[in-house]
This record gives sequence, C-alpha cells and structure tokens, in this order.
Amino acid sequence: MKKVLCIVLALAMALTFMVGCGGGTSTPASTPASTGGDSTPASAPATAGAIEDGAKLVYWPMWAETEPQGMAIAAAIEAFTDETGVEVEVNFAGSRDTRKTLQPALDAGETIDVFDEDIERVNNTWGSYLLDIQAMYDASALNGAQNATLINLAKELGGGSLKSVPYQPSTFVVMYNKEAFTKAGITAVPTTWDEFLADCEALKGAGVIPMTVDDAYMAALFGYLMDRVAGFETTKAVAGGDFTNEAVLKTAEVLETLISKGYIDPRAAGNVYPAGQSNIADGSVAMYLNGTWLPNEVKNQTPEGFQWGAFALPNIAEGGDGAESNNFGAQCFAINKDTKYPNAAFALIQWLTSGEWDQKLADDSMGVPMANDATWPAALADAKACIDNTTQRLSWAVDMENDANVNAAIKTNMAMMISGKLDAKGFADAFGKTQKSA
Repeated sequence: MKKVLCIVLALAMALTFMVGCGGGTSTPASTPASTGGDSTPASAPATAGAIEDGAKLVYWPMWAETEPQGMAIAAAIEAFTDETGVEVEVNFAGSRDTRKTLQPALDAGETIDVFDEDIERVNNTWGSYLLDIQAMYDASALNGAQNATLINLAKELGGGSLKSVPYQPSTFVVMYNKEAFTKAGITAVPTTWDEFLADCEALKGAGVIPMTVDDAYMAALFGYLMDRVAGFETTKAVAGGDFTNEAVLKTAEVLETLISKGYIDPRAAGNVYPAGQSNIADGSVAMYLNGTWLPNEVKNQTPEGFQWGAFALPNIAEGGDGAESNNFGAQCFAINKDTKYPNAAFALIQWLTSGEWDQKLADDSMGVPMANDATWPAALADAKACIDNTTQRLSWAVDMENDANVNAAIKTNMAMMISGKLDAKGFADAFGKTQKSA
C-alpha cells in the first residue's frame, strides 16, 4: 500500500502543470533525476518523478525539538513516513545552531538531504550546495498555490531559478504593545520621525520604557536607522566597507538622541538574546524592532489578552527611506545537490509546505501558511499591512550582518553608547577603524 501511495503522490507531482508564480516553466534536465537504486547525485535541474525505491532522508532543521515549529515538523514527518514509507532522520539542532554547524557538515560531505533556514542565508551562504528544483516545482501542485511574492523572491535569490521553497512568511517591523500605547494616550502609530519621538516621550511619561534591543538585533537596528537616515544604497555601501561614510556619524547621532532621552532601555547594553524580547513580554518595554516571529517566541511569557501591534519605522532624514522600505522573507527548505533521493526530498518539502501540515505549522507557531489565500493571525494583522505597503525590499539587517567584523563592531560600540561610555563621534571613529573580514 505504501508503495502505491508513493507512486500516486509522485504522479500527482508530475502531472500537475499550472502557470508558474515562480516565473514560468523550466526546461527539464537532459539527464533525468535518479530513480530506483541509482546513487548518482542529482546536480542538474531535477524534474518530479517517482519517489526512489529505498529512499531514506536526512533532514537538518533550524528548530529545536521542543520549539513549536520543531514539534509540528516532527509530527508532519511521522505522517509523511506513514504515508510514503520514506524514513526521515531528523537532526534537531535548534537555537539557530545550524548557522554554525551546517557549513562544515556540507563541506565535509556529510549526508544531508534537506535543510532549512532563513531564505537569504540558504540561498546566499549555502547557495553552492542547492539543487535546482525549478522544473520539479513547476510540475507540482505547489505551483500557483503558494505565496507568489515569496516564491518570486526565492527564485530571485536563487539566481533566477528556484532552489528553495519558502515557508512561514515574515517581515521585520516595529512590534509594539498596544496596551502600553493606550496607557500613554497614543491613538495612532507614528508616520513621521517627530511623531515617533513624541510617542517615545509619551510612553516614558506613562512609566513605560519606549524601546529595547539585544545583541541578536543590534546590527539590524543600526542598519534600519541608517536606511531611514541615508537610504538603502548608502547603507549597503557602509556595510560593504565604506566605514568612514558620514552616514555612520549621522546614524550614531540618532542613536545618541534616543539614548540620552531615555528612550532605549539601559538594560539593552548587556542584553543577550532573548532578554530584550522578554522585557517587551513583561510589559516594561513598549516597542521592539523585530520580526513577526516575536509574538510566538514570547507567547508563554505574555499575559492572556496581550495585544500586539506593528508599524514600519518612519523616515528620519532627507535622503533616507521611509515606511515603504522593509525586509520581508521567510524560512525555506532546500535540497542538497548531492542527495541520492531528489524526488523523495522534494516530496517531503511538498508535504511540509502545503495542505494540513502547512496550516498546522502556522497555527502552532502563530505564523502564516504558504497558501496564497492564507489568513494572517490577529497578532500579525498590522504586520501584513506593512508587507502590503512595501515597495522596496531591504536585505536582512540591511547587510549589516553580512560581515562578521561589521556586526561585531556595531554590537560592541552600540552597547558602549547605551551604557554611556561612548558618544556619537566616538562610535563613528571606532566604526571607521573596522576591518573587513577575510
């Protein structure tokens, strides 16, 4: 029965052709994907076919076994094995440890068939290891049924061809406590920087610390502030090596204002992830520039009835971007180009990103399904509007995490600013001495 179900599933993948939201159909590879007992790696673009006889998969998730996403994926994989007979070995690392362990494992040629992480990190950092799945996707039931914006983004990041399948759409905006805003008499989210500063003052007057950050998101905060001060291209140039650009000082001066006025939690100087988000969960802080994953990550800390809001950071200075510029993305699944079982691997990804299991993963983690008609949960309703109004997509942290030395320089010097040991000029001078990583 399982073998029959495998064949049925494969045929459904192979026979479903739709107009592609990922940008049309791809020419099938001249060499078909391996089937049966063939152990030849599938490095060429693969087409959907029958799940390989004897297929066994090794999957490295970004989630811990105890996280909601990890538990939902584990349940989905158990059902997948029951349905198809394909055994899946899951190497739960969690706590984002895959960012440290996946690269050396791939370099060493360890057996890894499927892995997942942030859409930019998967396609950029590990892009050389990805199997081109455009033809497989075009021939599957996923084609046309999933969030077109994210599929197109994955294709773009894959160099024009699909090499990953996104899940759990997200955006990076100011997440805030609506009750704190009400307590401070704030009736609308700020649309200008002057309004933002006025709201910070009102929150402070109401006994609530306006905003926080921790070490995991300092570089993202700095990148966003610089984008609002000087624009995307200048910010990317600074991240790429233009460390003495005047935009550094101008951004540091914005930070200095926020710190000197008491708008940034002084605890942030020593905050180690996830301390910052715990402080917004306990109500002592009102705002956190963070991702739409935040409500899920603190759901066990927030009191019943906690109301989340979201807004895009407004423009700060002439020449800077405004609320129309934001990062959005997703996690995504990818297949190792050296896998012996590309069809089984793709079948697993299809299983996880569609139907019942796509919905369960979203429900259990306060997330969003990949279905193109998905409804966003109430806690993220405002965030959806931010995505809908975005006309310019920013890269993650506006490139400020791309170079390890840049990231470290921001964290070190921002912490010193928050603790009162460094002023804006001191920050700019220190940052100007940053050396690019080898």
